[in-house]
Amino acid sequence: MTTDVTDEAIASLRDTADPRLRDLLTALVRHLHDFARETRLTQGEWEAAIRFLTATGQTCTDTRQEFILLSDVLGLSMLLETLHGHGTPDATESTVLGPFHMTESPVRELGADIDLVGDGEPCVVSGRVLSADGTPLPGATLDVWQANAHGFYDVQQPDVQPTGNGRGLFTTDPEGRFRFRTCVPSSYPIPTDGPVGDLLRATGRHPYRPAHIHFIASAPGHAPVTTHIFVAGDKYLDSDAVFAVKRSLVRDFTPTDDPSLARAWGVPNPFRHAHIDLVLERS
Repeated sequence: MTTDVTDEAIASLRDTADPRLRDLLTALVRHLHDFARETRLTQGEWEAAIRFLTATGQTCTDTRQEFILLSDVLGLSMLLETLHGHGTPDATESTVLGPFHMTESPVRELGADIDLVGDGEPCVVSGRVLSADGTPLPGATLDVWQANAHGFYDVQQPDVQPTGNGRGLFTTDPEGRFRFRTCVPSSYPIPTDGPVGDLLRATGRHPYRPAHIHFIASAPGHAPVTTHIFVAGDKYLDSDAVFAVKRSLVRDFTPTDDPSLARAWGVPNPFRHAHIDLVLERS
């Protein structure tokens, strides 16, 4: 009976000292064995899966995490965010970390430009970090990262982009406000030159993500939130390759023609402006 080996494998875990590890491994074994029985998995298919996972690991580097990318395109990353999302209704919704939060963002002053290349459409992003009751959070930390105007992160183009391009670590002012200059983000394909790309092609899926900027906002006494803002009107909002779009996170990047404001903010005129308030739940 095929269930005999499942029972024996689960029984072998009974002396696992960590009860949570025992529960996780027990469920893993049970579901893996059920999957093999349900699909009547062949030896050749098992070998192909092993080769795929081996190649996924071999593709990982210090600046590329293919396993996170695999988790993203299978929807697991977004499922975990949904399972463990904050319970406060007014708190900013979380979304996936993504595979490119690989380096430490450089500390920058409020109002600084994170677009070190300067070949995109100029943009100012502003907002506040607030507690769920609306209280501003001065001294909150805001980690920001994004792709350049052509859809590549700095770690993908070390010979083209300076280190830290599209990244910044900001601290909110006494009223919880932040502001930085950048370029309007563009939609872009996730990396497709590895096993995850092979999987997308095999399943007839496109690799594109809608244009967005990543944020991690944190403050003492509050649960941090990992989130994005998405550019309104992007054609991939309804088919994000990693299933991460939440409608509450879509923002207008509004065309702005105001010479005095452009001078005050240090951007060419005209420019675009996006605003978001990031609301944290008390921990």
